[in-house]
Amino acid sequence: MTETVLDTAVIGAGAAGLHVGRLLMDRGMSAELFDAHPRVGDSWRERYRSLRIFSPSRVSSLPGLPLDVGFFRFPTAQQMGDYLERYATRFGIVVRTDAAVAGLTRDDSGRFRLDLANGDAVLAHRVVVAAGAHRTPKLPEFARDLDPGITQVTSIDYRGPEQLAPGDVLVVGAGNSGTDIALEAARNGHRVTIAGRHPGQVPVDVDTPIGNILSGIFLSRLRHLTIDTEKGRAAKETHRGIMLIRNKLADLDRAGITRVARIESVVDGLPVTADGAAIDAATVVWATGSRPDLGWIRIDGVLDAEGEPLHDRGMARRCAGLAFVGLDFQHSAASGALFGMGADAEYVVDALCSVERPAERPGTRVGEAVI
Repeated sequence: MTETVLDTAVIGAGAAGLHVGRLLMDRGMSAELFDAHPRVGDSWRERYRSLRIFSPSRVSSLPGLPLDVGFFRFPTAQQMGDYLERYATRFGIVVRTDAAVAGLTRDDSGRFRLDLANGDAVLAHRVVVAAGAHRTPKLPEFARDLDPGITQVTSIDYRGPEQLAPGDVLVVGAGNSGTDIALEAARNGHRVTIAGRHPGQVPVDVDTPIGNILSGIFLSRLRHLTIDTEKGRAAKETHRGIMLIRNKLADLDRAGITRVARIESVVDGLPVTADGAAIDAATVVWATGSRPDLGWIRIDGVLDAEGEPLHDRGMARRCAGLAFVGLDFQHSAASGALFGMGADAEYVVDALCSVERPAERPGTRVGEAVI
């Protein structure tokens, strides 16, 4: 077991964490990133194989290194993972991989302690949590009442159509991921029903050059819809996810996918829509949203009853020196997206620089392994 002392520890080496790591380096602050995966970018490589990111490459790039997949192209999840790995290498960002954080606490002196799953410990004066806003699926309570013979998959766990049982598929949730999975299931010969409210759709084909440009402009404008405005605060209050970017209702119709109202209950083991229709399916895919997984933070006053961070623009409200980046609507409607988290990272790093460091423990130096 080793115990390392750092100026700043960043938990998570995805896009948000790398953003923060690069900014800390630019300001001369020592930092190390900790990621549970074997390789930088694996959080993207774990997504379903057919995923293409919804924002154009030019607005998805991190500062200083373009995402070189073509001006009018949308990167795949695999390409995004490889890009993040190159980014960390290019800028010499220090990342400790296979380093899952099992606990985050704070001692009486105000210093943070990260207990890693492998038994190592890290002491840090400041901590930025960039562990992802979409780690744990949100499931309705009635999901547990489904007939045990029905295969259940969540959009977080979905990798490809081999996970679908032979027969009909019900996708619950009609957002971008839900419609992606529904269309893939239909292409693989399943009779598919999709349930849920239509979130609206971008009125252009984003895979054409003009649609690509217009979608980039539309998405960029979301960065200006912030909680500093009444309109932004209202949007956050009613936030129900982003509209369909690539997929259209016409695509679902052409694929023969049946659209029904939202699922509101389970009766006799079958999912039932708001208008009382029971859906008989061999597989139910839950694309009903997700939340951060922050149960390992054991500091009073940091999380609310739902396990969500209590913060102001990413700065923990009751714990100086602790911050978050990459949360949904952290400051703007784009905060949780690749094209929006950079502004939040800059704000948080600037704010952390103004936080007074706790007193050093005698005999230790930053960056030193003390055990």
